[in-house]
Order: sequence, then structure tokens, then C-alpha cells
Amino acid sequence: MNQLKEALDTLKDTGVRITPQRHAILEFLISSMSHPTADEIYKALEGKFPNMSVATVYNNLRVFREVGLVKELTYGDSSSRFDFVTTQHYHVICEKCGKIVDFHYPGLDEVEHLAAHVTGFKVSTHRMEIYGTCPECSGKEVH
Repeated sequence: MNQLKEALDTLKDTGVRITPQRHAILEFLISSMSHPTADEIYKALEGKFPNMSVATVYNNLRVFREVGLVKELTYGDSSSRFDFVTTQHYHVICEKCGKIVDFHYPGLDEVEHLAAHVTGFKVSTHRMEIYGTCPECSGKEVH
């Protein structure tokens, strides 16, 4: 089953009405690999929905976050970026241009079990970020 249909089913199951804007925002998030900001989502969809505001985008992202479809990624003072929740994954972030790339490493799931075991905490989630310079920015450096 495709991700969009599953996401729409999740919304229906939690009693969230599927508006054309919600459908379009979800579709954009699923197809986007760039972890867009609310502003970028708004700009991408404003042609299709001239009456939609940035506030509409934010409100819908909040709804998606509450039902667990979307993660809000906050890094320092830059705007939040939004990531459609698929499998547990990590982010590699370019310190120069801010690009974020997904990185899968299933072995790290063990970290939660170990942390719970060692501390007695009931662990709900963990987050790891890796910082560096992306290939495009590395190529621009003057040596």
C-alpha cells in the first residue's frame, strides 16, 4: 500500500477531515526528500491553492504531527523543517547550506534498549544528528 493512502487512512481513522489542502501538503511532504520548511511547502503549493496561507500550512503540519505522521525537526534558530515519518532514521546535516539527508542505520535501535536497561527509564524515542559538509559545498571550498 502506498504511503499517501496509508497516511490518509490514518487521518480518517483519527477523525481528521481530508481537505484538498491537507491532501496536497501530505503528498508534497511524502514526495519531498528535502525536509521542507512550512514556507517552502506554502511556496510550492500556493499556485494550486491561492487562498491558502502559511498559517494554514502550519496548522495542518501541527495536525499531522499530533497524529504521528510528521516529525518537526528543529535545529538551532533556523525554521523548523518537516519530515514525513517513515522508518526510524537519522539526519546528516550540512553546516554550510543546511541540506538534510536521511541516513538509515537499524543497529542504533539497540541504543534505546540499552539506555532503558542501564537507567531504568521508559524510553520513548531518540534522535541523532550528524554534521558535516555536503558534496556540493565541499566542491566549492577553496584549498
